[in-house]
Amino acid sequence: MATTTTLQQIRSPLGGEEIALQQVEHDGGGMALLRVRIRERSRFTVFDIDPQTAVAWGEAMRRWGEAQRGGAGVAVGGRD
Repeated sequence: MATTTTLQQIRSPLGGEEIALQQVEHDGGGMALLRVRIRERSRFTVFDIDPQTAVAWGEAMRRWGEAQRGGAGVAVGGRD
C-alpha cells in the first residue's frame, strides 16, 4: 500500500492536459517518489521518478522556460 499526496495540479492552456504532481510514499518505507500524472482526455501517462531525476528534469524545464521568456530559443542541453 502507498500514501499519495497531491503537491500541485496544472492545466495546459493549449491542449487542456491535466498534469498532477504527487508524492508517493510506500508503507514499507524507502525513498519517496514523485509521480507525474498527465491526463489527455481519457488517456493517462504516469511516471514515478526518483529525487535525482526530478531535480534534473525540473532544472531543464526551468532553463527552457526562462530562455523562452527572453525570446532566445536556446538548447537546454543535458544527458540522453
